[in-house]
Parts: sequence; structure tokens; C-alpha cells
Amino acid sequence: MRKRFYDPETYTAHNSIGCWTRRLNNLMTPQAEALFAEEDLTFSHWIALMSLRDGISSTCADLSRHMNYDSGAITRLVDQLEKRGLVERLRSKSDRRVVNLSLTAAGRALAKSLSARVVEFWNDMLEDFTREEATQLISLLSRLVTRMEVEPLRAKKARVA
Repeated sequence: MRKRFYDPETYTAHNSIGCWTRRLNNLMTPQAEALFAEEDLTFSHWIALMSLRDGISSTCADLSRHMNYDSGAITRLVDQLEKRGLVERLRSKSDRRVVNLSLTAAGRALAKSLSARVVEFWNDMLEDFTREEATQLISLLSRLVTRMEVEPLRAKKARVA
């Protein structure tokens, strides 16, 4: 069996993946939101558009899970996008209970045009990283996310005896 990475005796915020990812999110979110300050679209709207564009989400429930928003907030967000002609709701032909979301041509065009500012932001943040380091960081984060999505919460294991 492989030796575990963390030990309760040496675990600190300074070596905690959870602490670092929370800090990164807390720093990134307001900066990314500021990129959209002069737009008629918020950073959350853009995330939803990109999630639909890239096949991460196809329903309100998918968006809710992806963005960690409650269903009411996602419904309001999708309503706003639909009202602006960026998203359309399409009832599934195979299961009438399911309502799929799809980007309109205008939604795809807007997502693409606004991507440049987000790309510029991340390129600035990654300026001190080599291409290989940035690729490795994305790969490692992707592996960790995949692991967390597939593994059930192990509350019993996490409890300290």
C-alpha cells in the first residue's frame, strides 16, 4: 500500500490542497467578475454559456451541479440568457420530462467574443509558468476533480477516532 500524503501531525493550511484551491477561487472570482463589469453579462452567465458550449452541461440540473448553484438561481440565470436570445430550451424527444439547453448562434458568438478577455486574464496569471508547467497543473487538477466526482464521500474514514 502506498504511503498516505497527509499526516495529522504535519497537516497545515500551508500544505493543504483544499486551502490553496479555496484561496485561488477567492482571488480568481472577483478578478474574473471584474472582466465583465462593463458588459450586459456577468461572469456567471459566461460560465454557463461556456459550460453549454463545451458539453459540460446540457440541462439546468447539470449547470446547477457544475456551478454549485441552487436550482432556483440556475433557473433565473437561464431565464436571463434565454430572454437575451443566447440560450434556448428544448424538450427532449426521448424523455419529455427533460428540458435540454442549447446555445443559439448569438450565444455561441458571444461566448467566443468574450473568451478573449478570460484567455488574456489567465495568460497574465500563468506568465511565470512554462507551457509544460501550465499543462501539468491542468492535468493534475483535472485528475483530482475526476477522483472527487467518482469517489463517494467517506465520512467514516475521515472521522478522527
